[in-house]
Amino acid sequence: MGDEIDRKATETRRVTRLIRLREVQHRVGLGRSTIYRWMSEGRFPKPVQLGGHAVAWVEAEVEAWIAAYVE
Repeated sequence: MGDEIDRKATETRRVTRLIRLREVQHRVGLGRSTIYRWMSEGRFPKPVQLGGHAVAWVEAEVEAWIAAYVE
């Protein structure tokens, strides 16, 4: 047991990065109204609330959406 390596200690740590609307628009090539319409239709990831009226999207969710959309 002493020779075993703790897997959690050796796994690379994933950093959750949040991106704002302008970056999302740039990455997906869609306008603001299309993004919000597709969100309401369940076709695009929803953002997380940062406080007040500020929102941001989880980068990994947007990247996964792009990968699925391209296929």
